[in-house]
Amino acid sequence: MLLLADYAFNHYAALGILLMMAIGFGVANVVLTTFLGPSRKGEVKGTTYESGMNPFGSARRRFNVRFYVVAMTFLLFDVEIVFLYPWAVTFPSLAGTEGDYLSPLFLGRMLFFVLTTAIAFVYAWRKGVFRYD
Repeated sequence: MLLLADYAFNHYAALGILLMMAIGFGVANVVLTTFLGPSRKGEVKGTTYESGMNPFGSARRRFNVRFYVVAMTFLLFDVEIVFLYPWAVTFPSLAGTEGDYLSPLFLGRMLFFVLTTAIAFVYAWRKGVFRYD
């Protein structure tokens, strides 16, 4: 006799097995590396390694704020694409549903979103944010 609890368990069994395999893999890697990996210690082994170059100077060096502004601009456009892609996928199916008023409404909202981002980009460009002198 198949009970509802057995049926629900079968749906989550694969997820549980996958979760147990992932946890087991992580634990096994840490344990096996501890026991089987080399454990040599020394002055050279304990030094800081920075992409094949010897580190110099302090880690508290200040960066120019322009690097952060460019990074924030990249994130802005990256997030815009994240919002734009699902809209572009579902927009063609809006024309045939619930009359003709829905697709122009959604098109107007997305154009407003893209236009405000473009205006902000032009404003930053005119202010000289992207100039490296």
